[in-house]
Amino acid sequence: MRGWREAAAFAALTVIWGTTWAAIRVGLQGIPPLTGVSIRFLIAGTLLLAIALARGVPLGRTARERWLWLSNGLATFVVPYGVIYWAEQWVPSGLASILFATFPLWIVAIGRWALPGERPGWRRLAGVVAGFLGVAVIFSEDFSRLGGEGVRVPAAILVLAAGVSASGSVALRRWAGGISPISLAAVPMLGTGLVTGAAALALERGRPLELGAAPVLATVYLAVFGSALTFTIYFWLLARRTAIASSLVSYTAPLVAVALGTSVLGEPFTARVGLGGLLVLSGVAGALGGRSVPARRDPPAAVR
Repeated sequence: MRGWREAAAFAALTVIWGTTWAAIRVGLQGIPPLTGVSIRFLIAGTLLLAIALARGVPLGRTARERWLWLSNGLATFVVPYGVIYWAEQWVPSGLASILFATFPLWIVAIGRWALPGERPGWRRLAGVVAGFLGVAVIFSEDFSRLGGEGVRVPAAILVLAAGVSASGSVALRRWAGGISPISLAAVPMLGTGLVTGAAALALERGRPLELGAAPVLATVYLAVFGSALTFTIYFWLLARRTAIASSLVSYTAPLVAVALGTSVLGEPFTARVGLGGLLVLSGVAGALGGRSVPARRDPPAAVR
């Protein structure tokens, strides 16, 4: 990835999103899933909206921007995160990482017709496939859980949610030129918080809410760092790199989770982990090969 700012953005996303799967599990220990999603995105959206107002960021000036608020809210936040929080009640974090790492594969599939100018050559396509295989190798021990009771259906829905999320990124890559990444994140996040909050009131009314220190701190971390900061960075990066290149953080983030497990939790560093890590790194290197694409140009007036 050329350009130190783009490389730094990619690294920041890798490090922070590498910790969020575990943080979600911690939050679920005391906060029901829809309630957790709602709190997370209400905090994140409110924070970004305050920043937008303080910095004078223009909001909702065109029909295109308002349409992207709606589509991005549904495709990037409501559906994927509602499913992730719900599914992680049964699906272990490692397996969830594998299933959601289909995200770049979905980007390739959807982008073939939605982003014809970004169709990958064989080298980049091979890199995307190799990176996914690397993630699968790292967490291969969790594959045995796929046959477990109550896991298969959430796992299948998690894969579909990755496809929905990919469609959101493709839409932004194609139509979000000239729109502030803060706008693309703030309003959809607030909408997500309100929608999932209403769903939580209807569906989780009888579930206990245990606001212990660990679930509260995990949710605040997910809101500020795992949402407000990272999605603003991701949308900024998406404006400067291809959708495929930006999506590869889905492969590198699990490496952080493994590194933390090895260095902090004393988990063993096995040959399986080493082989998977090499596959991920070689796949990402192959997929990122070549020059950066030019920044997006605004679409024709007919789609505004």
